[in-house]
Amino acid sequence: MARDEMLKISEVIAELGDVPVSTFYRWRQQKKGPKSIKLPNGAVRIRRSEFERWLGELEESA
Repeated sequence: MARDEMLKISEVIAELGDVPVSTFYRWRQQKKGPKSIKLPNGAVRIRRSEFERWLGELEESA
């Protein structure tokens, strides 16, 4: 079984394109962004599968 890639927030924002960093952080604060994982060292990661699921939901509601 392949491992689910863990993305940094900067990588997620780069894939989104024109979304400002502040907007993405606001989405996270409002629970409108993809689910994330906070590692013991404080770093935040988002699973590739979760990111793609979240994008799919946005596509369906557009």
